[in-house]
Amino acid sequence: MKNPLRSEAEAYRFLWLTIVYLGAIAIASWAGGKWAGLAVFAVLTALMGGAWLRAHREEPPLRESTPSRSAEGERRILVVANETVGGRTLLDEIRRRSEGVSEEILVVVPALNSPLRHWASDTDQATAAAQERLDKSLRRLDSEGIEARGEVGDSDPLQAIEDALRTFGADEVIISTHPEGRSHWLERGVVTGARERFTVPITHVVVDLQAEEAP
Repeated sequence: MKNPLRSEAEAYRFLWLTIVYLGAIAIASWAGGKWAGLAVFAVLTALMGGAWLRAHREEPPLRESTPSRSAEGERRILVVANETVGGRTLLDEIRRRSEGVSEEILVVVPALNSPLRHWASDTDQATAAAQERLDKSLRRLDSEGIEARGEVGDSDPLQAIEDALRTFGADEVIISTHPEGRSHWLERGVVTGARERFTVPITHVVVDLQAEEAP
């Protein structure tokens, strides 16, 4: 079943709207009695239901909005990674998949943030940290002869992939994570969710930074 809340940001907005919604009904009931509370309930429910229906009716399907994929001899690769974005294993996988073709590579680093900062709309620090990791990765790719461009994505990696696919007609997606047991993305089922949600082939690359940094 498809989750109607496509990103963490939407989940947080839904939570705050629910609190306001219930609070308004409680205040109306306390101040004006049960009929006033019922009236507020009916009005707010109608407004929220209408807004939800408009948002989902106007949202274009992902398949229809995805740009056409590349021609023969060309390959567009979407790379999604966070802390592992500069890992040797990931770089080797990108190099392997770009051999013998005219490649176009887009690297997306989600701006991961803590729930508290997200609720407070404090995203500057998370965005800056993600941009720094992205810049280092692009410089390393360039030093190894791999041309790529990049962008900071949504804090939800699945939403970041969807946003990128709407403008970048990827032939495949590479998702890079820490090993199992140390990866929040694997615990959240990001790779499995991406394979269920998108038709483009998904490759999962495990990057063990501790092993790579060991003597």
